[in-house]
Amino acid sequence: MKPYLIHIVLLLVAVDLIGQASWFPEVPRRSHLYGGWGWNRASYSNSDIHFTGENYDFTLLDVQAKDRQTPFSAEIYFGFHTVTIPQTNYRLGYFINDHWSISLGVDHMKYVMQRGQTVDFEGSINDGSYDHLIDGNTIELDPSFLRFEHTDGLNYIHTELEYYQPVLTYKKITVSGYGGCGLGVMVPKSNVTLMHYPRHDDFHLSGYGLSAKAGIELLFWKYFFIRLDYKTGFIHMPDILTRDGDVPDRASQHFFFAQRMGMFGFNAPLTKKSEGKNTAE
Repeated sequence: MKPYLIHIVLLLVAVDLIGQASWFPEVPRRSHLYGGWGWNRASYSNSDIHFTGENYDFTLLDVQAKDRQTPFSAEIYFGFHTVTIPQTNYRLGYFINDHWSISLGVDHMKYVMQRGQTVDFEGSINDGSYDHLIDGNTIELDPSFLRFEHTDGLNYIHTELEYYQPVLTYKKITVSGYGGCGLGVMVPKSNVTLMHYPRHDDFHLSGYGLSAKAGIELLFWKYFFIRLDYKTGFIHMPDILTRDGDVPDRASQHFFFAQRMGMFGFNAPLTKKSEGKNTAE
């Protein structure tokens, strides 16, 4: 079949589907419980990172960082012991009425400072071993000097208030748009090797986050969903651990983030009344 004929067929199918769909339907979801699991890609604004310790007090300016999503492997992404290795999202929520829900979730992102970059440097290091990396007011972020990552991970534990608006229903499928905002705490497992000190890698309550998002949901037979959304927000972590033990050494930073997420999950009516009224059937 020639390409233009394929386009005509697809257009006719789309017109037929649109004609049979019910637009902006009322879909009862009050007292529905839902839960989901998904994966994300994230990006981060540059940030200033301040390090303090017994013999150093300095700030690295406009540091670049990226995420680190695990290459897809069914064994890793769906393995019982490896499912949390990729950048993941999980959420449990409850609809307080037909449109509004409240939820608790975890966004497991990964933040990796890019090695080898040269950044502006302010402050002092009382250790001549690293003078060769400093050139005036700049410093090269060589791995022998600093490895700085939140790779297990940049964990945003938060609650969200969301609003859902059904757009159309077609047979057993309901398409809705949604948006929401959230706030929560940051509990990163920071992987830090600073200068000659031993590597540190531990969970720690380091700060807070704020976020807003928008997305689209496909609800199937009212029991299962797929969601795609875009989230953006602000993270402030004034208390990042950089060394083991009771030493007071710390790092601090704040930055903006953007996240693209896909999630699948279940939607469970908790009462027979809400189940029977669902017009998506």
